[in-house]
Amino acid sequence: MKFQKKHIISAALVLALGAAVYVNWQFGAEGQRKSAKELGAASYVNATVGATADEAVSAAALSDEQRGYFAAERTKRQKAQDRVIEGANETLNSENVPEDKQTEAQKSVAQTLKNFTVQDSIESIIKAKGFSECLCYISDMGVTVIVPSSELNDTAALLIDDAVTSHYQVSYDKISIVGA
Repeated sequence: MKFQKKHIISAALVLALGAAVYVNWQFGAEGQRKSAKELGAASYVNATVGATADEAVSAAALSDEQRGYFAAERTKRQKAQDRVIEGANETLNSENVPEDKQTEAQKSVAQTLKNFTVQDSIESIIKAKGFSECLCYISDMGVTVIVPSSELNDTAALLIDDAVTSHYQVSYDKISIVGA
């Protein structure tokens, strides 16, 4: 009798273990077939995995248009900053200008140069975080960052906010992110 009890218990345990292995194998293989993503799998920031060839071509064409926009805006911004600096230099070099106007002109040039340096730093950081293009404008109202609209999402907004606040002291509600 003892011998039969041991065999029955052993057989039941072997069957239970076999059933558990089979069920685990069934559900494990089914989960892998449904999900193409793996936990911890790395991907490139600008990867077009899963995109069709037409989507990739249209994204590339769109980026050429966007690059033209960003280049034109960057040129406009540079001209405006050059005009401010030239006007301030004329004021500084003029002999018949009161000293308070000269002091104001010096402050204007210093602020413009500071803003230009900070804007350039913010743009460089945002590009380093994976954006193809970026423009940054600093004004009394806050900071405006323009990036390609195809690259905007919730994570992008957090990255941009972080880049701006790390180089310019501004509250989050004064940061405006615009897609171009």
